[in-house]
This record gives sequence, structure tokens and C-alpha cells, in this order.
Amino acid sequence: MSTAPLNPARAAHESIPRPYVPSPVARIALPLWERHQTIIAALATVGIIIHLILRFAFHTAQATYDMPLWITLAIGGTPLVANLTVKLFKREFGSDLLAGISIVTAVLLGEYLAGALVVLMLSGGEALERFAVQSASSVLRAMAARMPSIAHRKEGDKLVEIPLSDVAIGDTLQVFPHEICPVDATVIEGHGTMDESYLTGEPFRMPKTPGSTVLSGAINGDSALTIRADKLAVDSRYAKIMQVMRASEQDRPRLRRLGDKLGAFYTPLALGIALLAWLVSGTADRFLAVLVVATPCPLLIAIPVAIVGAISLAARRGIIIKRPVILEQVATCRTLIFDKTGTLTYGEPRLSSIVTAPGINEQEILTLTASLERYSKHPLASAVLKAGEECGIQLVEVNQISEKPGEGLRGTIDGKTLRITSRKKIAAMNGNALATLDQLPPTTGGLECIVLTDGNYAATLTFRDEPRHEGVAFVHHLAPRHQFDRLMLVSGDRESEVRYLAEQVGISEIHAGKTPEEKLQIVREETTRSNTLYPRPLGRQRRRRPRPAQRHHHRSRRRGHHGQLPQARRRAVPH
Repeated sequence: MSTAPLNPARAAHESIPRPYVPSPVARIALPLWERHQTIIAALATVGIIIHLILRFAFHTAQATYDMPLWITLAIGGTPLVANLTVKLFKREFGSDLLAGISIVTAVLLGEYLAGALVVLMLSGGEALERFAVQSASSVLRAMAARMPSIAHRKEGDKLVEIPLSDVAIGDTLQVFPHEICPVDATVIEGHGTMDESYLTGEPFRMPKTPGSTVLSGAINGDSALTIRADKLAVDSRYAKIMQVMRASEQDRPRLRRLGDKLGAFYTPLALGIALLAWLVSGTADRFLAVLVVATPCPLLIAIPVAIVGAISLAARRGIIIKRPVILEQVATCRTLIFDKTGTLTYGEPRLSSIVTAPGINEQEILTLTASLERYSKHPLASAVLKAGEECGIQLVEVNQISEKPGEGLRGTIDGKTLRITSRKKIAAMNGNALATLDQLPPTTGGLECIVLTDGNYAATLTFRDEPRHEGVAFVHHLAPRHQFDRLMLVSGDRESEVRYLAEQVGISEIHAGKTPEEKLQIVREETTRSNTLYPRPLGRQRRRRPRPAQRHHHRSRRRGHHGQLPQARRRAVPH
């Protein structure tokens, strides 16, 4: 007799194949194998040093001073030669193949020191390269570690911590301030903001009120939110992005290194000359001598050293290079795909314009607005304060501060009642709302807030994610200096914002409202047509402005993207 599962959602989750979990032995062996080139290089260095000390300092017998070299060749040379043999059967004639033949020949002729030196060069070059990229190769692990392993589930009056895999559809969860949202869900209680730029490309913190959707992987703001789980963790947005990232890592095409291309014709040529020397001289030592001399030591060492320097220089400038081979291929790329938020822009809202009512001074409005905004936790408050600092304004005293959820920010300054709200809230007001709406300027791109003084329209503040100041010059130099003939801008942001940025920096081809999965598909399609470069940000961070202690009781208010932020957000995050 079969028994129905008590929790269908849990049963569905348990039916999903689990990822491979290595055994304790594998957890030890795998890291050692991943670093085997470094271990071999260290072993060869120690072996050669001990050999020289025993031979020239202590003048021991040959069998004694050759012992460290035998160990080096047996432990270090064997896996290298085995790997090169596999390449030989695959008809991959790289520059390192000549080094492998030199190792075998040195062992057969008893020239163990020469063989150990070649082992050191061969393994040392690869160890250097691995050392340079070890931080970049951990990107996926960092992404996985970013996701919480537990969730806070409400069970009656209690809050219970449960594993993320135990979250079922319909569960009521609590997301604490600054925590990462565990699953795709809907807000049922609380008002706050979330940073979804890592997932959607939207550079602004998104207001969250009851009924708003939240995405797994989004960073919560300063207020706790109660949410209802809409999807299992494995089906949520962040998990899907991780799946796409893993698939792209595993499905990378093999690219031929510069050394491999040179070795394709250099290795047969060197072997031919070595065989000729053997035949002419009649001794195999000449064969080995030519091979050791012809082994491309500068190529085996110089390329990794150059790569180490390039990766280190890039890292100091905030650029992570995940695959060193890209440095050898980038000159052949003719298509460049840009991400928007954090790449061509600063990734944070900036006050772009102030439109005032007749007779009102722009500097006065900025002074009043910044003075009131310093008591707010709204995501646009920091943009107003920063604009005020850049203009050198002096903040004034504010009284009777109020910021009720959904009503905007209020305060009294020098006897004037100042209110910062949205176009949508003004339309819902009584009294002179229609007269105020008639005074508002036409809507444009970006976000906006409306400033009222004593109930009358005073100004409209517009915010955008502004392009970096060096962006225009950088984009314009790509064609003449680097022969890029196609530039594309791909973003998860709204089309109006993407088009605005494209016009500012000089890019004509745009793709807006794209999810990370759709971005990857675009990159794959372009790569099939021509060599394509896609620099993208690995993560975005917000600078937090310190708040006065008395501000902790204020709540985030809702401002609209021309009164339509919820709809715009849904379009940017298709499910």
C-alpha cells in the first residue's frame, strides 16, 4: 500500500537529483590533484638543490647524489609525461610535447639533471599561471556561498530556523535587515527596500510593500519583511542563475594557446634536427643535446610570467580575468558586448536634473530637500545628499519629521511644510491635486520625486544611473584602436534607461529587459558568428551613508517611476 507524501512540495524537491558530494578521501585528493603542478615544481626545485649539495658540497657517490633526481623524475616526471602522451595520441603537438620527449630521452641516457630541469620548467610555468588565476576561479564558489543555507520560518508565534531545502511553497518566512532573500516570494507584511541589481540590472533599490514580489538573491534593506514563498529554493531565480553559470563553465569551448600554435610546427622541426644530429654524429647524446637546447624554455616560462603580470595589473584596476587564454585571444575579437549597471554606469542613482516651478530657486529646493532627506532611509535619499555635498550647500534644521509608509516624507523648515512624494500619490490627493498635476513637467526616463511646499508644487527631481565620466572616450576609441566593428549593450534594465545610456556613450545596438539567462544566450549566439568579448561585473556593492541615531524609527516610503514602478519592475523581471 502506497502512502501519499505529507508535503507535496517537499517531495517534489527531494525528487530533484542532488549534486555530487565527494567522499572524505576525494575531498583531500581533489585539491591535491588540482595543485599537482605546483607540487611537482616544488619537488623538482628541492630535488635539484639536494642533488647539487650532495654532489659538490659533500662529494658523495653518484648513486647517492642522483637519488633526489630519480625521485623527482619518478614522482614529478611520470604524470607530466603521461599527460603529454595522451596529447600525442590526440594529435595535439604543443610546445610542451618537446619537453616531454626531452624528459624521456634524458632518463634513457642517464642524464637525470637535464631531465629534472625540464620537469621544473614545464611544471613551473603552469604553476605560475594557476597561481595568477586562483582567485578568479573561485567566482562560482563565491556565488554559491552568497546564498543563505537557512531560512526563518514562522510557525505560529515562533520563528524557526530551517534548512533552505525544507522551504515549501506557501511557507511564511521572515527576512531580517541586510539578509539575502532565500526564495522567490511575495511580501505579506512590512515596508522596506531590496537591492536587486545583482539579478535584474536595475541600479536602484526597489521599494517593497505588501503584495510586492521579491527575488531570491536580492539583498534586503534596513527593515524586516515577512514573505510568502512562491517557489522552492531550487526553482527560484538565484538557483536558475547558478545553473546557467555552471553550465557555461562546463560547456566552454577549448581554445588553442599561443604556445600550442607555435608548437604545432616547431616540435616536428626540432625533432627532425635532433634526429639529423644523431645520425651525423652517431651518438644519442647529440639527440638529447639538441632536444634540451630546442625545448622552448622561454616560451614555457615567459607566457605564464606575462600572464601573471597582466592578471595582477588587471586585478589592481578591479578587473578579474577568469581564463588566461582570453589575454591571447582578445586581439582577435571584433564584437564587444557591454553590460549596463556597474560597467558603463556607476551602478547607483544620481540626481540628474531639478525642474522647479516659476519663481523658485533651484539651489533653495536642493537645500530644503537635502535637509529633509538626511532623515530618510529611502534609496534616493543618498543621491540627493550627495548632490547637495557637491554643490556645497549648508543643511538647515528640520522639525516635525514624518515618513509614513506609502505617503512620502514630510517635515517643517522655517515654518514651511515640505513634502517629498510621487506623481501617483499627488493624483490620489484631495484638494488642489489636479492643479498640481497640471504644473508637473512631462515624464522622462529614470526615477523621479515631486517636492511640495505648503501643498503647492515646487520642483521635480529626476534620478538616473549616470554613465561613467570616462565611458564616452572609452567606447569611441574601441574601433580605431582595437578594430571592434560591432558594439552591443545588453541589460536587464528598462528600455528607456538602456537607450538613454546608449545615446550618451555612442552605442547603437541595445537589448533591454534581459535576464541573466537571456544575456548568456545572446553571448553564445554572437560567439558563433565571430570572436566576442563580454566584460561583465561580478557583483555590485552599495556605499552606505551613516545615519543619525534618531532616524531608526523612520520607514521607507514609496516613490514611483512616474507612478508606475511596480509594473516597470515586473517587466524587467520576467518569470
